[in-house]
Amino acid sequence: MAQGRDRWEEESYGPFVRRAPEREVPFETLSGIPVQPLYTPEDLPGWRYDDKLGYPGEFPYTRGPYPSMYRGRLWTMRMFAGFGRPEDTNARFKYLLQEGQTGLSTAFDMPALMGYDADHPRARGEVGREGVSISTLADFEVLFRDIPLDQVTTSMTINCTASVALAMYLALADKQGVSWDKLGGTMQNDMLKEFIAQKEWISPPQSAVRVVVDTIEFCARHVPRFNPVSISGYHIREAGSTAVQELAFTLADGFGYVQAGVDRGLDVDDFAPRPSFFFDIHNDFFQEIATLRAARRIWATVMRDRFRAKKPESMRLRTHTQTAGVSATAQQPLNNVARVALQALAAVLGGAQSLHTNSYDEVLALPTEEAVTVALRTQQIIAEETGVALTADPLGGSYFLERLTDQMEAQAMDYIRKIDELGGIVRAIDLGYPQQEIADAAYRYQLMDDRGQKTVVGVNKYVMPDEKPVEYLRIDPAIEREQIERVVRVKASRDGSRVEQRIRQPPEACRDDENVMPVLVDAVKDYVSLGEIADVYRKVFGLYREPIIF
Repeated sequence: MAQGRDRWEEESYGPFVRRAPEREVPFETLSGIPVQPLYTPEDLPGWRYDDKLGYPGEFPYTRGPYPSMYRGRLWTMRMFAGFGRPEDTNARFKYLLQEGQTGLSTAFDMPALMGYDADHPRARGEVGREGVSISTLADFEVLFRDIPLDQVTTSMTINCTASVALAMYLALADKQGVSWDKLGGTMQNDMLKEFIAQKEWISPPQSAVRVVVDTIEFCARHVPRFNPVSISGYHIREAGSTAVQELAFTLADGFGYVQAGVDRGLDVDDFAPRPSFFFDIHNDFFQEIATLRAARRIWATVMRDRFRAKKPESMRLRTHTQTAGVSATAQQPLNNVARVALQALAAVLGGAQSLHTNSYDEVLALPTEEAVTVALRTQQIIAEETGVALTADPLGGSYFLERLTDQMEAQAMDYIRKIDELGGIVRAIDLGYPQQEIADAAYRYQLMDDRGQKTVVGVNKYVMPDEKPVEYLRIDPAIEREQIERVVRVKASRDGSRVEQRIRQPPEACRDDENVMPVLVDAVKDYVSLGEIADVYRKVFGLYREPIIF
């Protein structure tokens, strides 16, 4: 084979490109991995099918976590929804379910993400702006009104207050008469990536991880179908990382949670099957596919070899994916429809279990009903019309893809070993290692843009000076006043003595190293607010201040 490629390069390729030179563009992935003009078996020396590829649903899960993949069940079409009042988001939930969505995904506003009620001074101007406003269980009751929680899975994108949101969801299930063992869904709840990339936190890393492990332990024992943490590479990539860095730091976060669970005394096979993962799907088509395949292989191998997992479920990485927000453009926003379609196709070819497709107008505002429908239809067209869901891992065996998967795996493992040498992911975060790596990658990417080395259609090429603006969603400022009035009414109507009693319990649990979840569920049932519980974390654990690392 080597002789054949050498001959081709000498007799065909070389003379041709001398007559017709190749384009002057970087022939490399967005992560900087060089891309050759041709791939052959020579690029996979010592490559063994059973070790590297195997079969779907079997170790090392490169070809997918389940044997039948989409021949049995399509991926969950989980469109992100959340804006304004709980009533508004409830209406969007029902619309999307009516239009064929198969799972809910909830976006919360900035005050909820940072642990403030709508009536807090620090919430001013942000209530309901970029997600739904949630302060008490009363808001959850409206948010999921007429939606049976045992008939739909729900994802919630919330992190430092994820324990509170989970408690409210469980309390709501009790009100609906739904047994917790019937609940399915996912809490994002990944605090380590917050310190690495998104920067939404309350307490220092050690305390934050302790609360995450509380939710992992509690769900393993009481809510067995629920994923207590979605380990999120998406925000790492959106912060400017390469795909390799997203892969490495996301898996390192996952291993950090597993180690914390083991250190608490939990059996790895009792909790490791439930954490899920969340990856960004960018424009680099084959690299995105390779990322998901390499992620499954690395996770399976480390869980088996380092953590001695025995159950296949503990080694089986499952992932939600979302098309890349940072790839969308405000210029010619309808071009985002094409970008999202190709990114979604890459997610499916990569074997994702769940997918959110961004709306073309999300770079401007929260999506309109028209835009979110187009985004949902994109997934449905891929599922129903393209044929890509007819067989498992249709690109498996491609010399290019298998070589790229191996390269992604090798480079990610280099990062993971470095993090291990530093003392684990929490220590690496304290030292600023992943933050610095991402900042450097983001800078290099911006330099490519500034130097014209990266084409962005509609922005620096094929520009339309006279393009017409698109209509986009605007949040009524009156919504903030309504939400403030609502939480004030709820707080005024509570049983003061019971609220006082409930607020005393979480600090005791935190100080005594008890699992906080039981007392949180009791507290929110008496309408103790998200902000009041977050204040407990602030008081008991202290506030985190990011170290200066640059």
